[in-house]
Amino acid sequence: MSLLQLSGVHAHYGHIHALKGIDLDVRAGEIVTLIGANGAGKSTLMMTLFGTPRASAGSVVFDGEEITRLPPHEIARRGISLVPEGRRIFPRMTVLENLQIGATFAHPANFDTDLRRMVAMFPILEERIHQRAGTLSGGEQQMLAIARALMGRPKLLMLDEPSLGLAPLYIKRVFEIVGELNRDHGMTILLVEQNAHYALRVAHRGLVLQHGEIVLAGSGRELLDNPEVRAAYLEAAH
Repeated sequence: MSLLQLSGVHAHYGHIHALKGIDLDVRAGEIVTLIGANGAGKSTLMMTLFGTPRASAGSVVFDGEEITRLPPHEIARRGISLVPEGRRIFPRMTVLENLQIGATFAHPANFDTDLRRMVAMFPILEERIHQRAGTLSGGEQQMLAIARALMGRPKLLMLDEPSLGLAPLYIKRVFEIVGELNRDHGMTILLVEQNAHYALRVAHRGLVLQHGEIVLAGSGRELLDNPEVRAAYLEAAH
């Protein structure tokens, strides 16, 4: 069953035509990854789903409801959480306060249960719970950003470049977490990632974006084995 459907979605930044007729279907319980070079439109697609920028044409349907024209806070309320590129935690707030913000649209009665679940999944956050988030390492901040998104109990988790700027150990852990969330909790995940090797290994399906258009699609394994993908996004990365 489709959880998210994009049909003919276009988006603009001023005169720049950033997305050019995107058709995308994400089924409940799967991981879909988007790969592509810088400027291909990956992050724009994520932000367009959240209404910033608003799609200039086409439709976005989530869980059976069209959300194309909804404001971002209403989209979040429907059950979509975004871990943005660069993490964007609130550095002057504590770890706990960041997690409280993530729970804004969840029922207050769930907070204690969800907090226990997050510190069990990310033990370092329990150690740092009253520490200012800006004093955490990059990897710890990424764990916090993911936990903050999960505190909203999303139906769809969107991750925008979660491995960016992280040490290899944390990169490995991020993708382990992605796999665990999907495998153990049935989380539906839309993943934008430049590290195509890790992203395609964990994904059920992958899509390649070029200049605002989807030019190739297949299972994660199919794209890992595709000579063009290997040459452009895998071998070049090494």
